Amino acid sequence: MPGSRLLATNPFFYYADLDAATRFYTETLGLELVADFGIARTIRTSPASFLTLMDIAHSLHKPDEPKAVTLAFVTDEVEKWYAHLQSQNVPIRHPLKSDRAKAHEGFVALDPAGYFLEFERFNPHPENERLLPQLAKIEPLTTATPGSLPLSATVLWLYYKEMGPAQGFLAEQLGLKLLVNQGWAKVYGVGRTSFIGPVEAGVGLHPYAPAKLVTVGLITDDLSVWRDRMEAIPAFRLQTLDVEGVAGQLEFFYGFDPEDHYWEFEFYPDVPGNERLRQLL
Repeated sequence: MPGSRLLATNPFFYYADLDAATRFYTETLGLELVADFGIARTIRTSPASFLTLMDIAHSLHKPDEPKAVTLAFVTDEVEKWYAHLQSQNVPIRHPLKSDRAKAHEGFVALDPAGYFLEFERFNPHPENERLLPQLAKIEPLTTATPGSLPLSATVLWLYYKEMGPAQGFLAEQLGLKLLVNQGWAKVYGVGRTSFIGPVEAGVGLHPYAPAKLVTVGLITDDLSVWRDRMEAIPAFRLQTLDVEGVAGQLEFFYGFDPEDHYWEFEFYPDVPGNERLRQLL
């Protein structure tokens, strides 16, 4: 679809204390706040991927929905990130077990609301032969942490009961390219440094959950083309036929995938407040 690229992932995580979440991501992780919508704040998580922190009181989600999602930060410096987060007393869900012979290695920390954050390195391995050349092209983002710890990319891990329909949705309906096949988990490319990974629920870090406290945001440069495309896909239950706007800064439409993950397609127009975000895209 010429002129209708998917530029980056921008998942939404939800918080009762938005200020505490913002401090964690900007101060503890040293990430840049690139847009502030008042009830939502967008953080840069790699050279071209983002995370929006949102006040749950202004969302369509319920506070008791499971946080059945993991955001992985891809970095070659997992050991240094582990030491840094330990020094900041960040809770560790799964400790680091380094083994360069494995296809990937890392650890899992918790953010202030309990979302899983994985710091992960993909090692030279036949499993990664299609991913590593893409990662090698990336100039990592340097963070405002001691030692300017780098981040190269993100993988948004989503958990499914049935992997077949999930893979069909990502590959056939969204047109994403499969880069890593771990058997029970896959990795698909979205933008330059954004990836999505469907995972077999119960085998990965989370069990199956009918409701999920996450929105899968995808940023595009042509919202109308994607709206027409998604409207024609039965597996995507479109929730509105009209592009909605948020104070002139964001246009979007949304719907649900085969297992009720909430997906939002987003366009950020050239208006005050979006300058930095548009520059990075």
